[in-house]
Amino acid sequence: MKTKTKFILLILVACILSILIYEKIENVKPVTETEDILVYQEKLEKKFTTSEENTIDTPKIIVNPYNISPLTALIMFETKDLTAPTVKIVGKDENTTFEKTFTPNKKHILPIYGLYPDKNNEIIITLNGKEYTFHIQTDKLPEDFKTPTDVTADKEKLDNELYFVTPSSSGYTAAYDTNGDVRWYLTENMIWDIKRLKNGNIMLSSNRLINPPYYTTGLVEMDLTGKIYYEYVLPGGYHHDVFELDNGNLLIASDNFESGTVEDYIVEMERNTGKIVKEIDLKDILPTDKGSNQMANDYDWFHNNSVWYDSQTNSITLSGRHKDAVVNIDYNSLELNWIIGSPDGWPKEYQKYFLKPTGDDFEWQWAQHAAMILPDGNVFIFDNGNNRSKEEKNSISASDNYSRGVIYKINQIDHTITQVWQYGKERGSDYYSPYISDVDYLDENHYLIHSGGINTVNGKPGNEPAGLENADSLNSITTEIKDNEVIFEMNLPTNNYRAEKMNLYANNIFKLGSGKRLGSMGITKQDGTTKSVLFAKKMDETYRNHDIKITKETDRLVVTGTFKKGDQVEIILDSIFDKKAYHVVVSKHPYTAMCVDVFNEDEKKNGIQVTKYINSENIHGKKYIYIKINGKIYNTNQYVTF
Repeated sequence: MKTKTKFILLILVACILSILIYEKIENVKPVTETEDILVYQEKLEKKFTTSEENTIDTPKIIVNPYNISPLTALIMFETKDLTAPTVKIVGKDENTTFEKTFTPNKKHILPIYGLYPDKNNEIIITLNGKEYTFHIQTDKLPEDFKTPTDVTADKEKLDNELYFVTPSSSGYTAAYDTNGDVRWYLTENMIWDIKRLKNGNIMLSSNRLINPPYYTTGLVEMDLTGKIYYEYVLPGGYHHDVFELDNGNLLIASDNFESGTVEDYIVEMERNTGKIVKEIDLKDILPTDKGSNQMANDYDWFHNNSVWYDSQTNSITLSGRHKDAVVNIDYNSLELNWIIGSPDGWPKEYQKYFLKPTGDDFEWQWAQHAAMILPDGNVFIFDNGNNRSKEEKNSISASDNYSRGVIYKINQIDHTITQVWQYGKERGSDYYSPYISDVDYLDENHYLIHSGGINTVNGKPGNEPAGLENADSLNSITTEIKDNEVIFEMNLPTNNYRAEKMNLYANNIFKLGSGKRLGSMGITKQDGTTKSVLFAKKMDETYRNHDIKITKETDRLVVTGTFKKGDQVEIILDSIFDKKAYHVVVSKHPYTAMCVDVFNEDEKKNGIQVTKYINSENIHGKKYIYIKINGKIYNTNQYVTF
């Protein structure tokens, strides 16, 4: 009888508590949901693909069809017979005019790339031997758009490919022609490396952060209209570089945030499923606290900024900026093959992996970027040159320093290395980029060198990333060299992460249909301590001073607020009988190599703006949102449905 009474009392108490809590939450509102870009693009497609008979005489023309690529359009029409139209985008000269012949079809959806901004562009379509001329008006560039300050071009030695750049500081992911005119850009922050995939599409980072200061949720595969075919997400996010393997899988520079370090983790993602099929933790291969340069810290000890797979040797080559080391690893065994860089400070057991220099003009690279293996087996690197020493006492000042593209030849038999080519040293500090930058192989004796992070402080060459110092001027120089002669050079008054030379029309085929999101960001760890929200308070002035904003994305909850170091903050998701609590870390890591600061907001007077992401995976149903700040629990009067 006593047991039955206790049970009834417990039910009554639970009911009373439920009523008390319900009284507090009955007037709550749903959090604001941001529209998923894939859903948004699907809606746009449905609008412009509604049934409508259009002929070549009266085609349907859609400018900026996916609302993120303003200098593109779609021209849509039908023909009675299979026809192969040719499109010409008329430029200022032969080098800036683009043509594309499409595959035969009856229903034609022609992507138009390379329009000029703020112009009534002329488009000529040739169909069955007859020409049809159309005009497409575009908008002006955004006020903060960066255009070249200087362009040098030997057009007789150039083709009509474009120079694509991705921003590091201010600016847009954009493409410029040989005249320096803007012919393509994105309005979303899709950055890091810009890759042309084997299918002709391009790959960039997603526009969503997973962790500060610049780690994104993953990657997007799109065409130049801005149409996203796939978004790939992963638990450790993405930074710096990605490599498309022969089987189509993606080798991604990622992170394992739970390990307490960053930029020392590489994963292979299965392209068709988003599944992670291989993980490489460099802490298992390299010493974290030896051989470091002056920029390294415990959190960012290696700072991997490039990934390159070489099928001839089945190896991957990585660039550890904070070790001044380019590292080559067997992809199956994960054993070290060789290391390029100064062996100073490395343990004795690693000395055997360092290649021994030969030749009188040999110089090591320092704090390098974009290491790649050339078709002949040589190694091509952008040598940033920071300090040119691991020790501060032997450092070279920025005013006396230089950056360069450098090619090394490796002799695998006697384990030696020889410098066979370089460009940039002769230009001194004017070409000195203390961070980011790129090199690319275009053909034999034909290279692209991108010194992307040039900046000055008080009129003198800067020695830090622009995001870490009060730079008074920014510049990036993209130089194309053929047979040791500069045939193109472009100066942009900002810092750009990487540069690629690519044609507008590759072998990609424009397709309608919904974009797909593959992969998973994983389950967010519940590390909060709160067990009850019974005595939650109403939002007051103290709460409002933290400027808290809560939004729901398609696959996660995003909570942003401003707090001071030492504040104890938790986010509580409550469904009466199920509570999930998440701790919010209020701190700023010592970012010693701020490669990209386009995502960053300044630290505010009343604290640090921090964001907590809570992934949807393993959370179901309706959750009421509470926030605990320094011991006080606040009812946000909002709920979220997962």
